[in-house]
This record gives sequence, C-alpha cells and structure tokens, in this order.
Amino acid sequence: MHLRMILAASLLCLLGCSDFIHPVESTPEPTEYSFNYWLLQRLYLYEDELADLPEEGDSVQVLYSSLKDPYTRYTPPAKSESVIVSSTTSMIEGDVGMRYQTNTNLEHPITISRVFPKGPAGRAGVPRNGTIISANDVELTGNRAKAVYDSIVDYSKSIDIRVAHNYDTALYKLEKETVYAPTVFVDTLYEDKAKGYPGIIFISIEGFKLKTADQKSGTYGELKSYLDSTTSDKRVRILDLRGNPGGHISQCLDMADLFVKEGKLSTRHLRALTFDGGSMHVTSTVKAKAGDAGESGKFLIFANKGSASCSEIFIAAVTETTDIPLVGSTTYGKGIGQSMFLTYNGGLATITDIEFLTPKGNSYHKVGIVPKYPCESGINNNDCAARVASELYNVKIPEQDQNVLAKQSSRQIEDYPNPEFEGGAIEWGNLF
Repeated sequence: MHLRMILAASLLCLLGCSDFIHPVESTPEPTEYSFNYWLLQRLYLYEDELADLPEEGDSVQVLYSSLKDPYTRYTPPAKSESVIVSSTTSMIEGDVGMRYQTNTNLEHPITISRVFPKGPAGRAGVPRNGTIISANDVELTGNRAKAVYDSIVDYSKSIDIRVAHNYDTALYKLEKETVYAPTVFVDTLYEDKAKGYPGIIFISIEGFKLKTADQKSGTYGELKSYLDSTTSDKRVRILDLRGNPGGHISQCLDMADLFVKEGKLSTRHLRALTFDGGSMHVTSTVKAKAGDAGESGKFLIFANKGSASCSEIFIAAVTETTDIPLVGSTTYGKGIGQSMFLTYNGGLATITDIEFLTPKGNSYHKVGIVPKYPCESGINNNDCAARVASELYNVKIPEQDQNVLAKQSSRQIEDYPNPEFEGGAIEWGNLF
C-alpha cells in the first residue's frame, strides 16, 4: 500500500472515530528517497542486507546500489514509462514490421529474415527471405548497406524498398507506424517432401509479454492460438527458448499449463505487503488445469545459457511434470523474480521479492537447469536438437543434405543474454 494512503487512512480513522479532534502538526509528505526506503524494508527478499541501508539520503540510485542483488533497481520518473512499455509489451514505435540480417559477402547484403503479418511490411506482402536492393532510391551495397538502411528507416516516415525474391523484383511502399511484434515464431526445418523428410517444427518463443501482436493475451495467446489450430499436425515440435531472457510470470506459467495435465507448475516464496503497510512472508503454489492442446503430441524444449528467469520457470514446470525432455545447454540460473512498483514521484521500483522452486521443490538459482540431452553451445546447433528428435520419435531427417540444412531458422541465438539483461520474472506490485 502506498505510504501516503496509509497515512491518509489513519487520519480518516481518527476523524471518524473520535468526537474530540485537537489540532496537530501535519504529517510531512514522504520524499522519493523515504518512500523507496520504506518499500525495500518491507519487500526486499534478502533481509539481512536491510539493516545497513541508510534511512535518510538524497540519492535513490545510491540507496539501490547499496544492495548486492543486481536485479533490484530504480528507474527515475523520466524513464519509467519507457521501461514499463518495454517490459510489458512488444511494441516498437516507428517501424515497418520486419527484421533483417546481413551478409557482407553478398553484393546486396540485407536479407529479410522475418515479416510481421500485421505490420506495414506484412500487409504490403513483403516476402520473407527477399533481398533488399534499395531503399528510397538509394542502392544498398557493400559494407555500409546496413548503416545506410538503418539511417533511412530512422529518419524517414515513408520507406520505399525494392526487394528481389524468386528471380523477380518488386517495389513496396511502406509507412512507419507503431507495431506490436510477434513473440512466437514458427519455422519448419529439415523438410523435403520429395525425399521423404516431413520436417521438424521449431517454435521460437522470444519473450513472455503481456501485450504483443496477439493484442488480447500476449505471448500466451500467440502460442495457444498456434497449438489450437494445429492439433492435427503430428510432426515433432521443438519449443525453442534459446536466448529468451524471460518476462511476466503469469505468461510463462499459463504457457506451461498448455502442456501439463495436472500437478504443480511452480512454488514461490515471497515477501509481500500487508493491508496496513507491514510485511509478511507468503508461500504459494500454482497448479495445472487439464484440457489444453499441448498435452498431447511430440515435443522437445530447446534452451541454452541465454534462457533465463521466466524461461526457466516454464522449462522446470514442463520437464518435471511431463515426459517432454530438455535439449541444449545448461540454462542461466535465475530462480528469483521481481515486482514492479510505481513510486511516490512516478519512478519505478523493481525489487527482488520472490524465490522460485521447481514442481519437485528444487532451486535452480545460480545453478541453472541441466538438459537431459546436451548439445554444444553456439548459434547453429539446430541439427543437434533435430538428431535428438530423430532418436526419440523416429522422425526422418537428412544426414548431410546441405540444401535442406540451409533452411535453418534465421534467428541469431546468442549463448548469453545481452549486456542489458536485467532479469525477466516480473510481476506488477499492487500499492494502490
């Protein structure tokens, strides 16, 4: 509860419960520093550090930097809105709705790797895997092609791109707009029907956002919609969480529930605010509900060192309660979560207040989750996951057919989170 509301509630009680009100000195307004100090004292998970926090001070950033936990942080009011938007949505302002990759060995280095169906590029019919020849009549060649294209997109509202695809070229006139990017992508790899290869489906889950291209149910809605619409597809499907740093707890737990019929999904220990502004310790367990499309079928989970936080909640929930195995390399090892609170002056307090345990009661914090079927680290190890799928489910895949292997997913998978990784198991705190 907001400290100012607690004080106000106390004053209202005095006014309503006494016939004799004597003038008293007014209660001073809390400062941004005192409010954040109050929050940390009641919520911060590692209570042994709190005694050393200075009760008075001028810098909220210094207050937070006194703590050892790297995920507990303060965002000043001027930046809080942008942090909220980036952590809760997949919104991209001023975009045409596509991704690209570059290969400087080519004359025209820029190739379109993803096209968002609901964005300007998707509506215009821009082809995936096409090569961008020019943008706004500027030819894109050589080592500077990427820098030139990025500059055109940054500073132009209208972008006309000429794209080569399937031995033809076409001009696409695009207008930038606010785009909600998808967070679930589906690729069929290792497919060659003429040679009897049915292919393996890679479902890349890039985050756990509350609002995405789905607009209603976020990443969960994207995955559920795909599973519900493909119940007749019996091919092996790999849930690719490589490089996924996490997101909202409700999303990863609801998504895990799509694959689990019954039992615990996760247990959490947390510090929480009481109604009167105090602090209490709470243990809660989330259980699965039966009846979802992911409860049958052939699945694997694919992860690496960049799979963290909410990804690990998902992985633990599914692998400990079903026969779906984990493939890849050991995950990041972030078994704690944060709640976000809007502060007194409109800043944003992100405080570690949750510890997660797997369905079997195991902690993976600073340890990670070890795969049952290990793969070498790196960005081009889809073939390792495919071989595991072949061994487990007897799916036919090519051995050394380079034409088929060239159809690998274009998503670049890093083995570690990017330098700005700040953790991903997020909940919204309720102060109001």
